[in-house]
Order: sequence, then structure tokens, then C-alpha cells
Amino acid sequence: IRIVIVEDHEILARGLTRLLESCEDFEVVGVGRTVKEAISISLDLRPDVVLMDYQLPDGDGVTAVEQIKREIPATQVIMLTGSDNDERLARRAFEAGCSGFVGKSRSVEDLFSVVRAAHAGDVLITPVMLLMLLPRSTASHGGVGTNLSRRELEVLGVMAEGGSDKEIAERLFISLNTARKHAQNIIRKLGAHSKLEAVVVAVRAGLIRPM
Repeated sequence: IRIVIVEDHEILARGLTRLLESCEDFEVVGVGRTVKEAISISLDLRPDVVLMDYQLPDGDGVTAVEQIKREIPATQVIMLTGSDNDERLARRAFEAGCSGFVGKSRSVEDLFSVVRAAHAGDVLITPVMLLMLLPRSTASHGGVGTNLSRRELEVLGVMAEGGSDKEIAERLFISLNTARKHAQNIIRKLGAHSKLEAVVVAVRAGLIRPM
């Protein structure tokens, strides 16, 4: 997984680089310190994943996310934040196309999980962030999710943990194609447009507990 790090604190940037490159499946291909560098390096290197600091010397990371996703939509961007409960940041970042968040106080294992989840096209964010992404009224819609089968609820539970289709298949002992079909059915039945939105709807409706 080719990664670009955007972080203006040199010590933290070097530390993140060492941590990520300690994993055989990660390669840090570039490091930027500003919004301008983030955009330039990402467009030049076209990484799989960008770890983007929110507060940068020439602006905030959301500005960079918007342009990166517009030019190279296949690149996944993860926001590095100092807080896990900033509602305004959560909404702006996801509207810009951010794949997820990881707080700077989270564990190394959490960081690795978020990077792998984003690369797989999945999203792993904190329960607090999840509950911010849809209007409060979502939970009041009676009967939401009552048409989900027991197997679909099991799949939904793995999705809520940030599990990819492959991980769903492995954990529930089903084929990858079946896992994908279940995920698509869940999204449709919950009236969502993505796995992330499906999980948010399910949490608000009380179908699953946030991980």
C-alpha cells in the first residue's frame, strides 16, 4: 500500500514513516508539510492512501482532500485529527471525500487498521464520528432494518468493525461473492448509499452497537 504522509511536525512525520514502514505491506512514498505540498505530491505520486493532518501552516487538510479526490478519486484520504468529536470537521471531511479519521492519540494498531480499511474501500471511524454523520431524526424512523435477515445482521456487525468484504467472507465462512451480495442488500434495505452510511443508519436505529 503506497502512502503519502502530510504532517507539518517533522518529528511526528518521521515517527509515522518509521511505524508504517515497519509493516511489510506499507510503503511511504512521500511526505508533505503544507496544503500545497499535499496536493502536488499526491498528484505526482498518485498514492493508494494519504494520511492528511487537519491543521497545516497554509490552511486545513480538508482543502487538500477536495482537490486530491477531484483529480485522483481512487486515492483514499484519511484525516489525522487531534479530536474524535469535532462534528463540523467530520461533516466537512466526509463531504470532501475523506475515507475516515484517526485521532493522534489512538493506538498504532488502530492506525494500521484504518489504513488497510481505507485501501480496501472500507471505512473505520470512531463511534462518536459515526453518530455525527446523519441527522438525529434517522433513529425515529420506525421499522428501519426490520427486513434484514439474521445473516445480514451478522454481516452488518463486521461492517461496523471496518471489515472488508474479504474479512466478512473469512469471518462468516462464506464466499467473497456472497459477502458482497449481502453488503449490497444491506445498503439497499437500509436506504443507504454506502457501507458507511448503512452502518450509521444501523447504529442510529439500534440494530447494532457502535464498535
